[in-house]
Amino acid sequence: MTTLEILTIPDPRLKRKSIEINSFDDQLKKTVADMYETLYATGNGIGLAAPQVGILKRIVVIDLKVDGNSSPITFINPKIVRFSETKSVNEEGCLSIPDYYSEIERPQEVDVEWFDEDGNKSNKTLNGLLSTCIQHEIDHLNGILFIDYLSKLKRKLAIEKVKKNQLKHNK
Repeated sequence: MTTLEILTIPDPRLKRKSIEINSFDDQLKKTVADMYETLYATGNGIGLAAPQVGILKRIVVIDLKVDGNSSPITFINPKIVRFSETKSVNEEGCLSIPDYYSEIERPQEVDVEWFDEDGNKSNKTLNGLLSTCIQHEIDHLNGILFIDYLSKLKRKLAIEKVKKNQLKHNK
């Protein structure tokens, strides 16, 4: 397994739309394994979408670590087929926008369809943190970042903060 480089804003690849997976092969399984390796190497991430590591394919890995135990879920070509009318507000952060967090309103519950890495189809109603996380990660697949939901001023401040931190770490 390989730890991949996580892209950070303002990298233009983060704003591109990902393509669907048509081949459930060994290369896909390797990519998924590398994505989990990368997610776990962050020490604090709970989800990672392929575009965040420069792979413009519709792959998401999530591990919310229930009661401290790993509980990974792989989503290939995930699609939200229903959004609840009830909304909730949660603080979100992103591995591609390090050290920046903001309150984001999203539907509280979603029905999601997806495939696992073997091509088996699943669908489930997700709520709570998993609902927020899958919505955040599917946004990545569509070239949308959570800061895109903020005002222009807050978005500008987030980008400036990340750039400033990058300059500090590169010295």
